[in-house]
Parts: sequence; structure tokens; C-alpha cells
Amino acid sequence: MKKLILTLIILSAFHGLAYSGDYSDKKTVAPAPCPQWYGDYEWNVGLWGAYAMTGTSFAPNPSLIDIIQSSSEGHAVYGSFDKYVGDDHAWGGGIDVKYFFARYFGIGIQAFGLNAKRSGFDITSEPLNEILVLEKTTDKRVVGSVLGTFTLRYPIPCSRFSPYAWAGGGAIFGGGESDTIITTPIDAPPPEESDVPFVNARTIHSGTRTELMGQFGGGIEYRFTRNIGWTNDFNWNVVSGSHNDFGMIRTGINFAF
Repeated sequence: MKKLILTLIILSAFHGLAYSGDYSDKKTVAPAPCPQWYGDYEWNVGLWGAYAMTGTSFAPNPSLIDIIQSSSEGHAVYGSFDKYVGDDHAWGGGIDVKYFFARYFGIGIQAFGLNAKRSGFDITSEPLNEILVLEKTTDKRVVGSVLGTFTLRYPIPCSRFSPYAWAGGGAIFGGGESDTIITTPIDAPPPEESDVPFVNARTIHSGTRTELMGQFGGGIEYRFTRNIGWTNDFNWNVVSGSHNDFGMIRTGINFAF
């Protein structure tokens, strides 16, 4: 009986040594590293479409007679509308080129154009000469901008997504036209019945002007591959002067090299 017990003890010891040898031979396998969708140093070229909406409510005075009357009284009522883009919205597109000198920081240049519409008027009134021209006008033109930018981004680890924010400054051109009514009194008694104010009136038209502009915004990028991404963002543009600011929604493709 004692020999049997001793034999079992010896067999158990050998069995434990055998398993311990198997465990010691096993190697720990490290998890595969996450794919890197964004580089520490890279060039980005973005092409995008844009929809711009002005910050001033669009409600111009629909009555040209009222514009003449209010001008003759010294407080012209032109109504409410954006003074640079000219309408309440515009479609367009643009391009930006950025260089990320670190994983999270980049500098670049941006250019865009908007197919903007402007509503105006042409008024000439000379009651004594029986001349009265009242015409509403509409014209389309490209409002464009070029500016430098600084971008901050955060590629989410082990993810294709990267939120980003940026700020920039430059110039905007192609807009800012205006129509102004000038009235002068007539040295004659007005007729007893007239729907038109008894004053001479004429329209002064001013052309486009270039203004300084600041821009800031934020959005998110999704990388389909290491070199191609999809961007969606919103920015606000502050144009020199009052009633000129506008927002812009953009979506486009980004190429990374």
C-alpha cells in the first residue's frame, strides 16, 4: 500500500512538471496596432461645395414710392438686407490647401466663390418734366474671398474620425454695391392730387468694394482611406462694416499626402 501511494505521488509530480513546461513555452502575443488614418506630417487639399446664409434678415422695402417719400423726409427707408452679399443666401464652392506640421496643427490658404444675387432699384423722378422711372433691378455676380488659416484637429485614436476647428483672415471682394436715392425739393406748388412725392429724385449707384474678413468654424472629417476623407463643417464670416456677416455650411472631399 505504501509503495502504491509513493508511486502515485511521483507520477503526480512528473505530471505537474510536464504542464509547467508547456506553459513556460507559450509566448504572449501583442495586439495588432491600430491603423493610422492621419499622418503626423501631411499636406491636405480640400474641394468643397458651400451654402451661405446672411446674418441680416432679408426684408427690403417693396415700395419704391415709399423710398422716395422717406428720402425726401430725411430718413430713407430701404428695409433690412445684407449690405455685402446682398441676398439672404448664396451657393458656391472653394478649395483649401493645408500643411500639418504636427499631428494636431496645420496652416493653410483658402479661396472660395459664391454665386450671389443682389436686388436693387433705379429711380428717376422729375415731376415738372413729367419723368418718372421706377425700376427694380436684379443682378448676379461672384463674391469671392482669399484668406490664410490656422487649423487645430484631433484624430480620434483607432478611429477614422477627426474633429477640427480653425480661424483665419483675409479679404473678400465682388460685393458691397449699393443704391442710394438723392432728393431735391421743387420750387413750385405741388399738384392737388399726386401719388408720387413732389420732389426731384435720382439714384446713385456704387460699385463693388473689397473688405477685410475674418473667419472661424469647426467640423469633422471621416477618412475612407489614408489619403481620401469626407469633410463637413460650418463657419461664420465677419466682414468689415455693419450688416455684412454671413455663415457658411460646407461639405467636400479632402485629399491627404
